[in-house]
Amino acid sequence: LIELGVGPEVLVGLCLERSVALVVGLLAILKAGGAYVPLDPGYPGERLAFMLEDTGARVLVTQQSLVAQWADLGKCAVCLDADRREIAARSFVNPARAATADSLAYVIYTSGSTGRPKGVMIAHRALVNHMVWICRALALDESDVLLQKTPISADAAVWEFFAPLLLGAPLVLTSDDAIRDPVQLAAALQKHGVTTVQLVPSLFRVLTHEHGLADCAALKRVLCGGEALPTDAAQDFLASSPAHLYNLYGPTESCIDSLWWRCHRNGDRARVPIGRPIANTRAYVLDEHRQPVPVGVAGELYLGGDGLARGYWKRPELTAERFVPDPFSGRAGARLYRTGDRVRYLADGNIEYLGRLDHQVKLRGYRIEPGEIEALLGELPAVREAVVVLREDTAGDARLVAYLVGRDQTIDVAALRAALGRTLPETMIPTAFVVLAALPLTPNGKIDRRALPVPEYGQRAGVRVPARNPVEEAVAGVWCELLKLREVGVHDNFFELGGHSLLAMRLLSSLRALFGVELSVRSLFEAPTIAEVGERICTALAGEDVARALPITALARGATLPLSFAQQRLWFLERWTGGAAPYNIGRGYWVDGPLQVARLQAALAGLVSRHETLRTALVEVHGEPRQQ
Repeated sequence: LIELGVGPEVLVGLCLERSVALVVGLLAILKAGGAYVPLDPGYPGERLAFMLEDTGARVLVTQQSLVAQWADLGKCAVCLDADRREIAARSFVNPARAATADSLAYVIYTSGSTGRPKGVMIAHRALVNHMVWICRALALDESDVLLQKTPISADAAVWEFFAPLLLGAPLVLTSDDAIRDPVQLAAALQKHGVTTVQLVPSLFRVLTHEHGLADCAALKRVLCGGEALPTDAAQDFLASSPAHLYNLYGPTESCIDSLWWRCHRNGDRARVPIGRPIANTRAYVLDEHRQPVPVGVAGELYLGGDGLARGYWKRPELTAERFVPDPFSGRAGARLYRTGDRVRYLADGNIEYLGRLDHQVKLRGYRIEPGEIEALLGELPAVREAVVVLREDTAGDARLVAYLVGRDQTIDVAALRAALGRTLPETMIPTAFVVLAALPLTPNGKIDRRALPVPEYGQRAGVRVPARNPVEEAVAGVWCELLKLREVGVHDNFFELGGHSLLAMRLLSSLRALFGVELSVRSLFEAPTIAEVGERICTALAGEDVARALPITALARGATLPLSFAQQRLWFLERWTGGAAPYNIGRGYWVDGPLQVARLQAALAGLVSRHETLRTALVEVHGEPRQQ
C-alpha cells in the first residue's frame, strides 16, 4: 500500500466480505498511515460507486469475487486473495509511523437529508479515545471473547474489530447468514463462549424473548445501541440473566459512543436513560439560543470533546451548520456537535432521550434521513411529491412508509421499489407506498405528517392465487400472523407486503418449528414468495409426501419416543451445564385460610392427567435421549 502511495490523509476503499481478510485489510491501511472507507458489499452498486468517487480513493482493497463490479471506475485494486503471493513477497519490516493523533483514520458514510450520503471524518485521536474508554469501562481483558457482527458500513463495527485485537482477546467472525438468523446467532454465542456482544434493541428483544439469549452461559455483557432501548425488554433480560446490560448512545459524528448507562435490575424508570458522557466527552442540553436549560427541561443535545469528528467530507457548509463553536470549554477552536436529539438532564446527572427535533429516524439500528429517500423519489418521472415517515402502527414493528402524489400517469409501485433498490440499501426502502391525491397540509401550508393516513399493508394489484397444498397453506398462515394481514397469495413477495429482516428471522423460526427444516435468511431474499418457500420446504423434506407428513399423529405410548427439536436443545444444555437446571423456576405462594389438602392434591393430579408432558420423563437409551 505504501508503494501505491498510501499515507496520511490518503483514503483507501475497503470492500471485503466478513472474513479474516477484512481484519487484515483494516490493519494494513492504518499501518500504512492511510484512512479507510468501508464499502459494504451488500450495498447497491450505484451507492458504492458514489462513495468511492466522492472520496477520490486512490486504492481499493477487495477480493477477486468482488473486483468485477469496480472495473469501470479505473481504480487501482489490491485483491487480498488473488494477489496473496505478490503481497507475501514484500518487505516484512514495520514502516515508520506516519499518522498522528489528528490524522484521518476512517470516513463512514451516513444517510443525508439532501438526497446523497455524507461522509463523516474520524481522526485517530477520537478512535483511540473510544478504544481506551471501552476496554477500561467494561473491564475487558484477554480472557473475553467478542463477536463481530455489525456490518462494516456502521461505526459500531469499528470497536468490535479493534477492541479484541488491542486486548489480545479472541475475535469471533460469523457468516452473514448467522447474523441474519437469530437461531444461528444464538448458537454462535453458545458455541464460541462469547462474553461480550453488541445488539440493536430490536434484535436484542427477539433474541431475548424467542431464542434464549439469557441461556448463553458465558455471556457477561450485552451492549445495546443504535435506537431507543425499551424498558420492558431490558428488564425481561435482566430478570433471567446474570449478565450486565448497557445502553449506549452516540452519533457517528462523535466516534461510536458518547454516553452510556448500565441498566439496573428491578428498575422503576419509565425510560432507559442514555446516561453520562464517556471519557473526555462533554454533553450539554441547550435551548434554541444555545443556552443551558435547567434540570428536567427538554432541549437539544450538544456533544464536545476528543470524540468529535473533523466534519463531513467535502461538505464545508454542512460541517459549519452541525459543528458549531463551543462557548463553554474555554479552549480556542473547540467545537460542539448539534445532534438534533431532544433530551433532558435528570436530577441524578444522567440524560434521558426524548426523541428527534427533526425528521431523522432510527430503524433497526440504522440512521436514516427520510429526506434522502424523498429526494430520490422526487427524481422519478411518475412522482410529483413524496413524503417518507417512520410509522409504528403495531407495537414493536416500525416501518418506513412513503406517501406519494403522482403526475398524470399511474404510479407503478413495483417500478418505484426497483428504482430505489438500485441506489439505497434494503433498510432504507419503504415497506409501503401510499398514493394520495394531495398531501395533507397544516394551516400555515406545511405538510401535516400527523394527518397522513394509516397504510393498508399488503395491498397489491391483480388477483391473489390461494394456497394450493398443505405446505403453502401453513406458510400463508405464518405470513398472515407476522404481517398482520387477512390474506396473502402464493405469488406475493414477503418484503413487498411489509416484511423486513427482523420479521424474516421470526418467519424462519416459525417455519423451523412447524416443519423441522432449516432455511436461511438469504434463501428468503432469493425466494421471497410462498410458492418458492413452499418448494424449498418440500425439497428439504427429502421428497416425502408432504400432505401425509404434515398432520400431527399420536404415536403408541408403549415404548420410548424421540425428543422434539426443542427438547433436544434443552437436554443438551442440561448435560452441558452439569445439571444446573436453569429452566427450573421455583416460586412460593401464600395460601390465605385453611388449606384443603385433598382438593389441592386432586387439582394437581387432574393437571398431570390432562397434560402428558407433566408425566413424561427424559431417559437415556444407549446414550441417546428418549421420552418415556
